[in-house]
Amino acid sequence: MSLKINNDRFIRFMKNEKFIEWKLLPTDELNEYWNEYLQLHPDEAADVQLAEEHFKHVNLAPLKVSSEKKQRAFLRLERSLAAYSRKRIILRFSYIAAACVAVLVLSMLNIQNNVNSPEDKPVASSGYIVGRELESEDILFITGNRSNSFQNDIEIQLDGNTAAQIKSENMKEAQISIEQNAMNVLIVPYGKRSKVTLSDGTQVWLNSGTTMEFPSDFKGNKREIYLSGEMYIEVAPDKNKSFFVHTSGYDVKVYGTKFNVSTYPGSISSVVLVEGSVSLQSADKQELFLSSNKQAIYSEETGDFDTREVDVHSFISWKKGYLTFENTPVIEALKQIERYYNLSFNFGDDVSFQGLTCTGKIILSENLDNVMTALSLISDTKYKREDKQIYIYKE
Repeated sequence: MSLKINNDRFIRFMKNEKFIEWKLLPTDELNEYWNEYLQLHPDEAADVQLAEEHFKHVNLAPLKVSSEKKQRAFLRLERSLAAYSRKRIILRFSYIAAACVAVLVLSMLNIQNNVNSPEDKPVASSGYIVGRELESEDILFITGNRSNSFQNDIEIQLDGNTAAQIKSENMKEAQISIEQNAMNVLIVPYGKRSKVTLSDGTQVWLNSGTTMEFPSDFKGNKREIYLSGEMYIEVAPDKNKSFFVHTSGYDVKVYGTKFNVSTYPGSISSVVLVEGSVSLQSADKQELFLSSNKQAIYSEETGDFDTREVDVHSFISWKKGYLTFENTPVIEALKQIERYYNLSFNFGDDVSFQGLTCTGKIILSENLDNVMTALSLISDTKYKREDKQIYIYKE
């Protein structure tokens, strides 16, 4: 029986390493822990069930990896396991083999890669990247001349009148007044995410480093929002009011649909259509219609779009708590991690990672070391972390 996902509360379990370990390597101890947890928190049983259902669809090894890369990954994983001292975790060979192809297991079991050992000092050359953790910033919700700040991820639900409901894991549900005839601005900094339910029922998930401008209610014969950054959106159908997403380079006209828009400065700007139909139009260019399972990549130089067929799930997986890469340049993968975890990597001209790609999936764990270890495995790189400094270099 398929479950209808009405919210994203289950995602916190998908990011919980103990939950993932339980699903991959169940033990009596883990079974007892989660049975007790559900007895103490019966209201979360539905969320746990959703997480279990969704976990079944996160394949451990759907992507093609060369045998050479598998062998290197297996050897590195063996070294990591040899240095890992937790007695209660017993890995079967089949799970180790799966980990060679999918880095999920690394994030799940909190295995620290041996690149953290003293002998693995980064070589001071043009072959490494230096990153650092940045100070956390608050989410800002600006309505009229008032600004509201939030330290944690939030959900905003508009009622089409003068109120917005605010939900967050670490605060009680709150209600704030909004200007009825004014535009609202939501600023989501690096390291944070948000969800907005617009007055017409349209649902919008905003990724890190995103700004969205939207009205308290849609008047007239158009529904219009403005975006900088990345969002996944499920537009509520309304035959009498067309829906538009405006970006700095082009407009997206919606015909009832689900799609992802990514328009970060300095990165590839694209629209990926999951379901339905949209059209794209830049200045003085002919309207382009996009069909399902297609990506349109925008060229700032020409104003044209290049379309191709893609696996749409890899472009919206960030919403569900993991990143998917398939022969993705390491620099582009680092940019995604940079935004998600509020990091700053040095992508100087003297750093050459040309031709270096990564393939696999990374659970967006709260533990940054798990993520960096996973990236190392799928990209043939190493990393070393010293306090808030992160060094990434070639093998």
